[in-house]
Amino acid sequence: MSTLSVAQGFTKSLAMTVLSEIGDKTFFAAAILAMRHPRRLVLSGCLGALIVMTILSAVVGWAAPNLVSRKWTHHITTLLFLGFGVWSLWDAFHDRESEELAEVEAELDADITANGGATKEKNKDSDELKKQRRPLLTQFFSPIFLKAFSITFFGEWGDKSQLATIGLAADENPLGVVLGGILGQALCTTAAVLGGKGLATSISERIVALAGGSLFIVFGIQSFLSTVE
Repeated sequence: MSTLSVAQGFTKSLAMTVLSEIGDKTFFAAAILAMRHPRRLVLSGCLGALIVMTILSAVVGWAAPNLVSRKWTHHITTLLFLGFGVWSLWDAFHDRESEELAEVEAELDADITANGGATKEKNKDSDELKKQRRPLLTQFFSPIFLKAFSITFFGEWGDKSQLATIGLAADENPLGVVLGGILGQALCTTAAVLGGKGLATSISERIVALAGGSLFIVFGIQSFLSTVE
């Protein structure tokens, strides 16, 4: 494992993660949750989910060449990067990020309304009964932490940033991809939680999407021109 390969995987993963996550659905979710709940719980829940997702994706990408020939994983990765580049550029010109913000707000508002009704019913029970009825996980973790973790984890599942991480780990050094991905996730999530919704809405989503799409296409061209080891 050379230092150069780790650095290359780290740099690519960091750049890809930052440009993919800014303005993403989970970015908006973290920003809105941080306005309604303690920031430390939201940050730890969202970041915990993203770290787990990054490691899982990198492991899948690392294992892929052992299941499929290196040549095929290289070609698939090239197509993934080019496809995600076109996808991001398409989103940039169709304001998909604004739709995602409205969608996330609607989902969280619906969840709060449902939980509000449930809370009124539960208040009729005694404190002892409520403790007995609490799910196992909520006895060890804050419900806000679990909510932030689950929203982020399932929001990222199957997202283009997860698939891109898998493809990158299949073509680059997995350790570098994990380290770069975790740092990128930490920077974006911290910015979302501390900056709140104002930061999310003030960022030029079109410029970020254009930059991200261009980066994916550059990665795709580089992968296409490179030789399979």
